[in-house]
Amino acid sequence: MVKAASTAPVQGAASGRATAQHAPVLGSASANPLGDLQALGAVNQNLARTLRTLFEPMLRRAVKVSAEAVVVERWDAYVESRGAALASATLMSMAPLSGQAMLVLDGALTFRLVDIYFGGPGLAPNPVPTEFTPTADAMIGRIAAGFAERLSGAWADLAEIAFQIGRTEANPAMLSHIDGEDRVVRSRFVLTVGEARPIEIDLLYPAAALKPIAGILSSKVQSRRQAEDPTWMNNLARTVMNVKLPVRSVLAEPVIPLRQLMQLKPGDIIPISFGPEIPLLVANNRFARGAVGASNGRAAIRVHSIEPLEDEDA
Repeated sequence: MVKAASTAPVQGAASGRATAQHAPVLGSASANPLGDLQALGAVNQNLARTLRTLFEPMLRRAVKVSAEAVVVERWDAYVESRGAALASATLMSMAPLSGQAMLVLDGALTFRLVDIYFGGPGLAPNPVPTEFTPTADAMIGRIAAGFAERLSGAWADLAEIAFQIGRTEANPAMLSHIDGEDRVVRSRFVLTVGEARPIEIDLLYPAAALKPIAGILSSKVQSRRQAEDPTWMNNLARTVMNVKLPVRSVLAEPVIPLRQLMQLKPGDIIPISFGPEIPLLVANNRFARGAVGASNGRAAIRVHSIEPLEDEDA
């Protein structure tokens, strides 16, 4: 069995999303409640593109990575489809969602990577051992850590989820705390290296844990980080900077009763007073404060301070 690692969940929550309630590690027995999972398919496509940077340095060869269609199935059906071949299952917490995802790696791939690491041609033992060596354990941890890092990035346009690896088991079928009727969301990635047989890597999500975000999983991905057009941004900035705004200052605002106002006639004097500083208004908003003076024979205002901007959302 692969040596256990910490299973402590990541603390914190995604901005603007409530933390899901605790659920079993892998799903529920109900039918698929998550819709067509269109957005999750887009996440997998993004992840597939980044996985090349994870596996190419390890395999020392060009790698093609593709993502298959997302499938929702029962846990017992998934275990049966994998057969008895050696595989590792690394659990991943996915805060703020409850439950844990699972990364399933083929044992032959792991031993192949170990062989390359030690200078070999990348051949797996034949037959493949029935358990992992300590060196294979370390390789699994390295792959899982790189996978989790890229997985969080692939989800970024859809939801803020922090994936962190936990313990690893040498046989997915030995995870006795998962009921056979629990449903899992399977994302499968296929690695192709030259003419060799394609290698499958599975990422399983608990169906129950994804329920709080079921709505966005079935929607088209709306990127929160749209690429900016430099030309458009420059033109916008140039246009904004040429907008003309009225600037004025108010020396004094005396207040007199209506009776006195109605009796005013040419030659009358209205006394005013103002302090050492007067406001400078831009488009009727207080922008700065300064003192009245003269410059080049004309009345002028020397700016002493700029008023702090008010936050309209405060």
